[in-house]
Amino acid sequence: MGNSVQESAAQLPPTLFLTDADVGQLTDWRSAFDALRTAYSSQVSATMVPPRSMARGDGNWLRGLTAVSPGGGHLGCKLIAASMKNRCASYLVSLFDQETMALAALIDGNRITGIRTAATAAVAVDAIAPRRPLRVAVIGSGFEAKGLFAALAAVRTIDSAVVYSPTPASRERFAATFREQNGIRIEAAGSAQSAVSGADVVLCAARSRDETPVLLGEWLTPGMTVVSIGSTLPEQREVDEQVVRRATRIVADMPEEVTHDTGDMLAAARAGIDFSAKLISLNDMISGHFERKPDDIVVYKSVGSALQDVVIAEMLLALARTRGIGTHMAATIVPVNK
Repeated sequence: MGNSVQESAAQLPPTLFLTDADVGQLTDWRSAFDALRTAYSSQVSATMVPPRSMARGDGNWLRGLTAVSPGGGHLGCKLIAASMKNRCASYLVSLFDQETMALAALIDGNRITGIRTAATAAVAVDAIAPRRPLRVAVIGSGFEAKGLFAALAAVRTIDSAVVYSPTPASRERFAATFREQNGIRIEAAGSAQSAVSGADVVLCAARSRDETPVLLGEWLTPGMTVVSIGSTLPEQREVDEQVVRRATRIVADMPEEVTHDTGDMLAAARAGIDFSAKLISLNDMISGHFERKPDDIVVYKSVGSALQDVVIAEMLLALARTRGIGTHMAATIVPVNK
């Protein structure tokens, strides 16, 4: 039996470990966009992407997200271990070969979360927004906001942009960075409302310290596309109830979780807003079950999905193998016959 296990292990390709630095070296927005666009154009059943689970302790939690890739290559899991009291977290993505069940890769998932969130939002905006150079408003100037804007700029032409965040130096730095590195016409605004005025697309990636909504529905005008990624737990708020009320359509990466696990949608439900008829999954929208009228206000709400994590991890693994990046582990787990 021992020899059989050793022989099985010898026949398996080694497990590849990708560090955070490896992920940064391998990633480009266009590849991420293309991989996710293909995935969301495929048949994805609910059983392939089950709801996330979370174990909570005293000031810490462990969240698990699992998915089967529609491309047939891998099944995978992302684990997030976080300590709120110590202000730290770790992210790990594991990929298993769908044929052999061998552990194909272990990947530091720190950057994957930001990559998949931003690139999936770009997939949604590309499908929803008008086919012309876009006027973009960005609410927020941190890591997530930078990713959203960079991903969109990689796949669509930006006519002009305005950014707002509460700290003047941060919003000025955001604008200067994209002007200098990307040649985009972008300015900082003194308020969120002034940033939103005249925009085709509003990228919202910010929450206030007291969870007061930072985007108000009264600011929206017909034809706008809104991206909201900042409310992923019941206690979190990013947009107010009027955003939900005024939306003609609400596109969700995980409709059940967006409905029942996000503070924005829970607040809308408490306000008596029935948004169920407006809700459509991102998969259905990309697959063609969606028609937008010019004056429709469309909101894309995201909580993140294991499908996105696994698809991005697969992309990184393929690129790593092609470019010879990563560390082959000296030992790995061995699949067993059941």
